[in-house]
Amino acid sequence: MDMKKNTNPLLTYFYKGQIVKSIGLSFIAVLLIFASCSQKSRTDVDSALSGTLTIFHAGSLSLPMKAAADSFMRMHPNVTINLEAAGSVECARKITELNRPCDIMASADYKVIDKLLIPDFASWNIAFAGNEMALVFHDASRYAAEINDTNWYTLLQKEDVAYGRSDPNADPCGYRTVMALQLAEKFYAQPNLAKSVLDKDNRYIRPKEVDLLALLESSTIDYIFLYKSVAVQHGLRYLELPSEVNLANPALDSLYATVSVEVKGKTPGSTMVMTGEPMVYGLTIPKSTPNPEAAQAFVEYFLSEGQSIMAQMGQKPLVPAPTVSFDSIPEPLKRFATLK
Repeated sequence: MDMKKNTNPLLTYFYKGQIVKSIGLSFIAVLLIFASCSQKSRTDVDSALSGTLTIFHAGSLSLPMKAAADSFMRMHPNVTINLEAAGSVECARKITELNRPCDIMASADYKVIDKLLIPDFASWNIAFAGNEMALVFHDASRYAAEINDTNWYTLLQKEDVAYGRSDPNADPCGYRTVMALQLAEKFYAQPNLAKSVLDKDNRYIRPKEVDLLALLESSTIDYIFLYKSVAVQHGLRYLELPSEVNLANPALDSLYATVSVEVKGKTPGSTMVMTGEPMVYGLTIPKSTPNPEAAQAFVEYFLSEGQSIMAQMGQKPLVPAPTVSFDSIPEPLKRFATLK
């Protein structure tokens, strides 16, 4: 059994009005270093950048994105950053269907940008971090003392256990949950495992994965299919799933590719198929960005100094990573990617 718990109680932050304690002093030190380093070299940039930046981002990026934004605004006091968290697919639809202006979009699945934004709404996509699926719970969860990597799928099917997941049509964590269950069915050789679990507790499906945290905190549900990084950030217990199930191991790409999920497509009434592969986050600057100069400066910061924030918060930095849109990336940002 491989269960983990993050227990750094020294940094306090607010999440939807509730005080949550999670990250340690090392993270505070990192932010202070970011705020103070290279001030001389940034003086001209600080005075030149101004205006508002609107960033649409995956819910699982809420804490690292806020930390990066706060640090960036300290270095560039004339810039105001507005962060909007939602499921990554929903973020894309704000741009493609609602025509909402946005300076940066950061997705929990780089394919959302490739499939929904490129080429009409964006020209390029840079991969920047990895993650993995985990089963998250707390001490009050039913069967918390006995759950392990051989019985979790059986416990989830018990009538007295409730679990939550996010909407596959709005959030990559939602369709990755379906994929993980499909892979678990193969790995454990349990016919109908995926259907049995997916048919249960549908009243606890939410638009994005972090919306489920309040349900867990109140013991309305016992378990959440969630990204490991979110568990680390919120100091929650989590069960590490086998590599054959968690969508984290690049060496198992061919196995992951044997599962897929059909979700809503680019236009109303259409669908698209998302095929399993190792988790890769991606970001882009949409063509309609109102503040391209500040957007590019933030992306440059986030993909350099900001990668330490990602690592502190439980995600594996991938920069530089290959991309098929390398030729379309602005020259100052090409150092953060490689040609695929």
